[in-house]
Amino acid sequence: MRTIAMIPARYAATRFPAKLMQVLKDKTVIRHTYDNTVATGLFDEVMVVTDSEIIFNEITQHGGKAKMSVKTHESGSDRIAEAIADMEVDIVVNVQGDEPFVQADPLRKLLEVFADEQVQVASLMQVLYDDSFISDPNYVKVAVDKNMNSLLFSRSVIPYQRDKNVAVTYYEHIGVYAFRKQALLNFTSWPMTPLEAAEKVECLRYLENGIPLKMVVTKYMGVEIDTPEDLERAEKML
Repeated sequence: MRTIAMIPARYAATRFPAKLMQVLKDKTVIRHTYDNTVATGLFDEVMVVTDSEIIFNEITQHGGKAKMSVKTHESGSDRIAEAIADMEVDIVVNVQGDEPFVQADPLRKLLEVFADEQVQVASLMQVLYDDSFISDPNYVKVAVDKNMNSLLFSRSVIPYQRDKNVAVTYYEHIGVYAFRKQALLNFTSWPMTPLEAAEKVECLRYLENGIPLKMVVTKYMGVEIDTPEDLERAEKML
């Protein structure tokens, strides 16, 4: 199977404008993400897809591959779907541009689930231990069945622990996805669904159209750069 990694990169982020161009130690956040994705050695091709000439130039001037979006897009999935529509590819991995600590092992495990032909979409999650993170709506939680298929994504606390004597594991959804090409093209052809609109969690569109996500547990994915405080935390990790 031909497998590629696409990194959607929007310049005008709402909470932290130009966050992908912030310098993290020796290079920008988007270059850390791109370089670390290439370094995994898992992909036939790695490419940044962006609406910004600044980001495009940042990647290409340092020897990387980038593509400008033709249309305006609401989500990274839409941006990637446009870019791959005419490409020969089987599996597409969406690596978020603000995930500079990309590692090979979680992505390898993500790709391995596609040995099952029934899997159309897969994503990563990690266990949440801190109560403040569990209750924080910025941390999207996911509940899964016994086969690790997603049941629900929510910014609320799921499951709700009514019986305090029952042990509960809370999972945070990490926004790294892998799709079969047609599954992604289908997704972008569907209208926004009610739960997706309410929660502002795009993968709910798959669930509301009857497509579960195969979830893969990873222990650690580093820091996602959403705020200036995240950038400070990331600096301390390098």
